[in-house]
Formats: sequence, C-alpha cells, structure tokens
Amino acid sequence: MFDRIAHRYDLLNRLLSLGRDVAWRKKLVRHLPEGRDLEVIDLATGTADVLLALETSGRVRRGIGVDLSWGMLTFGRKKVVARGLDDRLLLVRSDATRLGVAGEAFDAVTIAFGIRNVTDVAAGLREIHRLLKPGGRALILEFSLPQNRPFRWLYLFYFRHVLPRLGGLISGDSQAYHYLNRTVETFPYGADFEALMADAGFRHAKGIPLTLGIATLYIGAK
Repeated sequence: MFDRIAHRYDLLNRLLSLGRDVAWRKKLVRHLPEGRDLEVIDLATGTADVLLALETSGRVRRGIGVDLSWGMLTFGRKKVVARGLDDRLLLVRSDATRLGVAGEAFDAVTIAFGIRNVTDVAAGLREIHRLLKPGGRALILEFSLPQNRPFRWLYLFYFRHVLPRLGGLISGDSQAYHYLNRTVETFPYGADFEALMADAGFRHAKGIPLTLGIATLYIGAK
C-alpha cells in the first residue's frame, strides 16, 4: 500500500494536515536528548522527513532510516542525496520489530505515524527500548483523538469523510486513506499508550498533545 502512494505521500502529508506535520516534526526535534554527535535511528522512516528534520538540529553525527517500503525509501533517498547528506544519513529496508542491529547503539530512536502500523506494538516498543543507549530517549509521534467534544466531532467528520476522498483523489488509492482513519480511531492513545511504553521498560513515559490533541508526541527514557 505504501509503495502505491509513495509518489504523492509528501504532498498529501502537507495538504491533509494543513502543514501541521512540519510543526510536529520540529517539536519532536526539540526533544532530542542533550549532547552533540548524536547517533539516531528513525523507524518507519517513509520518505525520510523525520530523519532530515533531525539532521537540521546540528547535533546528529549519524542517522539511519528504516522502512519496509522500497517505494518510500526510493523517494527518501533522493531527498537525502539532493541535500548532500548521503555520507551521514543511511536508509535501509528492514522490519522495525526485528532489526539486525546491536543493542544500546543509539542516543535517540524516533518513529512518526508508524507505530500503529506495527503488527505487534509491544514487540516494536521493546525493540526501540533495546536499541537505546542507557539514558537514551524514544520519541514517538502518533495520531490521537481530541478531547474537546465539538472539535472532536469536526475532526472525525473530516477524518472519516473528507480526508479519504481527497487522499484517494490525489494519490489514486482511496483504500490507503480509508485505512488511515480506521487505524487511528482504534489505536490506543494518551494514558493507554503511555502504559504500553512503561510495560516495555521506558521510564517517565509521557505524552504531549499537539494541535488540540490531533497528534501526540510520546517521550520515554531508557
């Protein structure tokens, strides 16, 4: 599915979020752990937007982006090369729950709007925890549902009726954008997701609601 929509993925992210996806990534970058020469890995990296945003902090020495979709990685690699960063940012195809990487290797592990696509979320969180150095930080961006009732109603109307039609029209794949709203509405968020992080071993797991709760940035320390 992600291979099919890769050619319109970036455009639709900006359009359907009204540009908020850029602000959300900037918020994630501001919560990188302290220090310079950070080693980071971005799971479900897609077209590498998060990886490229991390690099703009000026504190990342080396970054790896991982995804299962060749289509997404192809577009991501073009962006990395165009910015002359292919010597520092590496994109690889792999399963986020079974990475052939040594444990305790990264200062930060990020994943944006991808954890809900992991078949076994608990296994995915345990893998993130395994990859982190002691004191490292997990930064997880994911959609959530607003708590304000009138805004929630408007948001769900848009999410269920407008977004799938517009996404399908532009991408040529309506199924992908119906999948989006179904997975978001059934995925645990807020305190429920914080509990999953705690069960995976993260300390001080907390969620920061963004844009009235449309998305949440979850932070956990190892």
